[in-house]
Amino acid sequence: MNVTAHVEVERKYKVGGGYSLPDLREVTGLSTAAEPRTLTLTARYYDTADLRLARRGITLRRRTGGTDDGWHLKLPRAKGGRDEIQAPAGEAASPPPAELAGLLLAHTRGLPLVAVAEIRTDRTERELLDRGGTVLAQLVDDRVTGVRLEPREEGVVTWRELEVELVDGEEDVLDAVGEHLTGSGAQASQESNKLSIVLGVAPAPDGYSGEMRSTVQVMSAYLSAQAARMLAYDPRVRLADHDDDSVHKMRTSIRRFRSILRTHRTILDRSRVKPLDAELTWLSDALGEVRDLEVLQARFRAQLAGLPGGRSEPGWLLDMRHQELQARERLRGVLRSQRYLALLDRIDAMVTDPPVRRKAHKAARKQQRKIVARTRRRMTDAYREAGKAPRGEDRDAALHKTRKAAKRLRHTAEAAKPVLGKRAAKIARRAEKLQDVLGDNQDRIVAAGRLERMAPEPGGASDASDAYTLGALTTLQRYDDPLTDLPSTWRKAADPKLVKRL
Repeated sequence: MNVTAHVEVERKYKVGGGYSLPDLREVTGLSTAAEPRTLTLTARYYDTADLRLARRGITLRRRTGGTDDGWHLKLPRAKGGRDEIQAPAGEAASPPPAELAGLLLAHTRGLPLVAVAEIRTDRTERELLDRGGTVLAQLVDDRVTGVRLEPREEGVVTWRELEVELVDGEEDVLDAVGEHLTGSGAQASQESNKLSIVLGVAPAPDGYSGEMRSTVQVMSAYLSAQAARMLAYDPRVRLADHDDDSVHKMRTSIRRFRSILRTHRTILDRSRVKPLDAELTWLSDALGEVRDLEVLQARFRAQLAGLPGGRSEPGWLLDMRHQELQARERLRGVLRSQRYLALLDRIDAMVTDPPVRRKAHKAARKQQRKIVARTRRRMTDAYREAGKAPRGEDRDAALHKTRKAAKRLRHTAEAAKPVLGKRAAKIARRAEKLQDVLGDNQDRIVAAGRLERMAPEPGGASDASDAYTLGALTTLQRYDDPLTDLPSTWRKAADPKLVKRL
């Protein structure tokens, strides 16, 4: 794909037409502001006719007039900032590039992208430097004129705003500059981007947005947050060709969604939920094929780095990288399929109109206590069975079942936090620690199995060096014991007082 990408971290401020910039040399850490540079930017923005991208804080535009003429796709990040993906401008009348449109398929669901707004920006740029001449940030002073194209409305919107974007500095530079600007009369802007001002559409809130009175509200809020998180990582999964955590994050959002469907099954119409759960499992498995290869490679590389002799990467590990690339291509095929788009529609329906029973509308607090307590009992039952199982495959399987039960408790307690508060959060944290300990053990088991399967394969160890590394790593898996902390971690996670105090 002929695109480039980077993370954009910036702060925005509203100012009046007569506002004057303060002396930024007074900001701690800054030495000077470079000579200003002026330019005029013209951008045409694209979205579906019902503005699906704008409601998710996503912008797609074709911009000319600056140093980065071309198509810009901006995707909001969970903890602030945006990923900006760029592609060449092409002809003026050309539609959005297929590469960028493809990254947005989960949002557009195949609806056409149309021009929805045009924005002209008369910009003054200033680079903010430290004493050594390093450009820490860039300050832009924008006078903006925007017009809405689709749905067409009369009138033109004009305003002035400041943006401070991080370049080679740390985020505390943005804080210091922002404090100086607000001290001189600028106001921090809550608008996520210029397009939201022109369209009058703010990104829709996901998850908790008010008092949770009933169990269905608690459940729906959590499911909404996980659905939004899954959609947010979808474009990154399509774009990535290496471990950037996007596959892991998208997969965990699906797992959280499934956990809540299962722990809240008593308030749901199971006949309607079961097919959705099956499709979520299908998608999770497709992501899991990539994720498992990511985890194995990271583990083996870290362990190889600890072996004496500074050995080069063995051929079988290069083969795993090739297998990962093939798995990623299969995953992209899944994300382009009609089956996946149909699943997204079903997820939307589950969030907006869940198939609940009458009891789902009862007061949330009492029911959430019961759901958390029931989920905890399932975890303790699984752990008790693991204790009875003989060492070996049976015990490993039972501990893996305990890990999944702990994960489900964690997610259920997280969902209950709006009504059960800090005590639910504490249950979630302790369940997560148990999940991590048991997860490390499961990673060890999977890694050992993978190495053992490779060893006897013809060509599995192409030379003596490869045979040595396979043997050394197999030994490491066998004698590594991540369960030394299990008893103490279990006592904290299974403490009955945690549930009694809810």
